[in-house]
Amino acid sequence: MTCVTKPPETNEAPAPEPPRWGSYIAIGDSFTEGLSDGPDASGQYRGWADRLAQALSARRAAAGAAPLKYANLAVRGRLLVPILTDQLAQALDAGPDLISIAGGGNDLLRPGSDPDALAARLDRAVATARARGIDVLVATGMDTRNAGALLRSIRPKVGIYNAHVWAIARRRGAYVLDVWGLRALQHQRMWAQDRIHMSPLGHERTAQAALTALGLDPDDQHWSRPLRPELRNRSERWRDDVAWLRRDVVPWVGRRLRRTSSGTDRRAKRPQLAALEQAHTDDGPRPG
Repeated sequence: MTCVTKPPETNEAPAPEPPRWGSYIAIGDSFTEGLSDGPDASGQYRGWADRLAQALSARRAAAGAAPLKYANLAVRGRLLVPILTDQLAQALDAGPDLISIAGGGNDLLRPGSDPDALAARLDRAVATARARGIDVLVATGMDTRNAGALLRSIRPKVGIYNAHVWAIARRRGAYVLDVWGLRALQHQRMWAQDRIHMSPLGHERTAQAALTALGLDPDDQHWSRPLRPELRNRSERWRDDVAWLRRDVVPWVGRRLRRTSSGTDRRAKRPQLAALEQAHTDDGPRPG
């Protein structure tokens, strides 16, 4: 009589499937560079794109796959055309599996800017990347309804541009990071003092939104939950507005008059596609 020995039972769950992207390049302006997020160990701003890359790489490691290769070519102050020419060309040459494209906000702040023309350029850029078999994550603009008067004034333009972003994504088969629809970003704690760049909490929520946009589960199940509104009296709001005008708006207007950018002479913080733990460079820009 033959005795058949059953294999021992195990309670171990099967290894998770790794994210299908082995390499990712982020291009854009200060939003993607990560301004006002806390600096990491090397002194660079972190930002939602870095947080997204770290989440993807961690999930690959948990599944026994190689670390994510990552580069971040975004530079503060960049307009959409340089993003879609200089940065995109460098990204396409590297041939990643995934590219995120977020830009246009600096253009829309300029008088006479045309969201339809900007969207047409974005459409051509996304089509070029998709034709090479690269997945693309595009981002909508932020909803500025609760921002200062300067940002509220461009809300109609942002809305038009966003409608194009969704249409481009449907037409080209791209993913959409819906920054406009992230209600949690309407809370003051999501923003830095300048009211233009996100706080670390804002970048974290946006990274979670990016994970879900890519069809992945978020790390934080409460990522989209709005915070309770802060109650401030009129005098407090007035003092904050005056301080903001002096500290942030006046220098910004001065740069516009001089036709200079906050990103002049700056280089990308992670210019080379490399395994995530090796992606930082020591000679990049420091926060400031």
